[in-house]
Amino acid sequence: MHELDKKVIVATMDITLKKAKVDGQITISGSKSQTIRALLIATFAKEESVIENALLSEDILACIALCKAFGATIEQNETTFKVKPPSTFPKEIFVDCANSGTTLYLAVGLAATLSSKVTFTGDKQLNERPVGGLLNSLKELGAKITYLEKENYPPFTIWGPLKGGTTSIKAHTSQYLSSLMLCSPLAQEDVEINVLLLNEKPYAEMTLKWLDQQNIVYKHKADFSYFKFQGNQHYKGFKSLIGGDYSSASFFFCAAAVSKGRVTVHGLDKDDVQGDKEILNILQTMGCRITWLNHSVTVEGPSTSLKGGTFDLNAIPDTLPVLAVTACFANEKVKLINVEQARIKETDRIAVMKENLNKLNVKVKELDDGLIIYGEGKLNGGTCLGYGDHRIIMAMAIASLGANDAITILGIDAVKVTFPTFFDQLNEIRLQSEE
Repeated sequence: MHELDKKVIVATMDITLKKAKVDGQITISGSKSQTIRALLIATFAKEESVIENALLSEDILACIALCKAFGATIEQNETTFKVKPPSTFPKEIFVDCANSGTTLYLAVGLAATLSSKVTFTGDKQLNERPVGGLLNSLKELGAKITYLEKENYPPFTIWGPLKGGTTSIKAHTSQYLSSLMLCSPLAQEDVEINVLLLNEKPYAEMTLKWLDQQNIVYKHKADFSYFKFQGNQHYKGFKSLIGGDYSSASFFFCAAAVSKGRVTVHGLDKDDVQGDKEILNILQTMGCRITWLNHSVTVEGPSTSLKGGTFDLNAIPDTLPVLAVTACFANEKVKLINVEQARIKETDRIAVMKENLNKLNVKVKELDDGLIIYGEGKLNGGTCLGYGDHRIIMAMAIASLGANDAITILGIDAVKVTFPTFFDQLNEIRLQSEE
């Protein structure tokens, strides 16, 4: 086995990886998106809740800190959380969401249902992510907002109560709509939401599934363009097992594709509503073999180059970085389109991936809403940047598996945001370099 020097990772936060084939099995951790939704609902529930197979990462630690700031008591036993909601909420609450956009966006709506004044902030990266569209909708429903620095961006203070009424939202990120969906049942009166734009629909479907489990009363149009929630409802305590994270698993799926190897990922639910499972269909179209057995899926890369194609990533924007890397190993061009919202994630992922791939001598065309990668079935080595973005870092690590020469990634510490064990698990399935 090719051993990574873990001391180097800790000391310098840079890493150099050489070409290697992958062959092995891993068990994927719980879904970040599901864990955060579970923690927030549990904090606003009337009774105690138990969450099993929860993800442990910096984003989750940020969400736990938020829930505790709201007054919740959380007992942790490995990946099981027992959440006791507060009997009363503090009058003033200060929350640092660190780098977790999911925590920020989803919690804002719930905070608007309280009379407490809640101040939200985050790290430099998070405070550059727009929140004005969501806050304007909450204001229309009765919330009050004060921006503390720059209008439409954190930090800001919000307080309710959320009265109800009608609002319209352009959900450039699905988290805007999910936030409104989570808080609307707790409003004093009914809430109607007209959805003028919705990206990443599967994440809104995920939120709706949680509301269904809570027996929340609502009506909606099938295309998600309209919702009506009955007001004055409440959340109840629950026990839930969090499914494996397809977003994290996608890097290992692509590792098999890029290295002409094989990876089996355990702990995934084939019927999960997570949108990122669509990457399996994309990889199959590109020539990979996909095999399911119970809660495990095996991806085998083709012995020849991958196939090209055009892929709409609107529902699965988090897969853009790793699919851009995978596209380099196709023998024809790959178009990744309709994913303009990738520009407002931790970084402008469209621009950043173009820059990194250009450094590795890949021909890439940047579109307003995506990328065209002119694959040649290979990738050169070189030095690239992590940009403080966990998905960029992990994507470039996957690129190294098929690169002609070593790839050095400068700044890898951000993987801790969602996947702190990523490099350890990648190391477990790496075969020794053929060079």
